[in-house]
Amino acid sequence: MKAGIHPDYREVVFQDMTSGFTFLTRSTASSKETITWEDGNEYPVIKLDITSESHPFYTGKQSVNTSAGQVDKFNKRYAR
Repeated sequence: MKAGIHPDYREVVFQDMTSGFTFLTRSTASSKETITWEDGNEYPVIKLDITSESHPFYTGKQSVNTSAGQVDKFNKRYAR
């Protein structure tokens, strides 16, 4: 790899602002804010609006609308 052209790849904490869920991973994202993690070390924190902990698809709270039912309803209503 060429030196000096790649971003800094380091450990970062991502924090879900809606549920308070946090997880530690590696990323090139930068942040001026820091947080003390469970191991006692201080890491940069990236605040997110939504993660798998709060997304309706992953929590099972998403409503699924089937278009097939809507088409059948339309055909029954306007059948000749």
